[in-house]
Amino acid sequence: MTSKTRIVISSDHADIGLRQRIAQYVADKGFEVTDLGPNTAESTHYPKHGEEAARVIAAGDADLGILICGTGQGIMMAANKVKGIRCGVCSDVFSAKMIRAHNNAQMLSMGARVIGEGLALEIVDAFLATEFEGGRHGTRVDMITAIED
Repeated sequence: MTSKTRIVISSDHADIGLRQRIAQYVADKGFEVTDLGPNTAESTHYPKHGEEAARVIAAGDADLGILICGTGQGIMMAANKVKGIRCGVCSDVFSAKMIRAHNNAQMLSMGARVIGEGLALEIVDAFLATEFEGGRHGTRVDMITAIED
């Protein structure tokens, strides 16, 4: 990814500090970051945050997205309901590489109650550094997209 890549990031209330740390980390690497919040620890609903970030990507206003909730699962499920979005939840570096290389995922989801900050940053690095391989994987991504239609 080039430093011109636009990243949208959002979370629920599970760990605002981790989301803000990741947003700053990505910005420091030269990416353009849009942080959708929230900015208070008041309980909020992860589906609206997953959907909002996914719609930014679907509209072409960001290239990639990073989502955080307690487990990473719920916010990922909400994002994947937006047509054209492929989001995977990752708790390890290998999976973060593979959702980009083989699934051309535009969005990464992580669980704040599952992983710590150090691993989260390694996962983000792997996600952002990996390009889609295409080829037979392109055929499979096309098959996934056809399910939406």
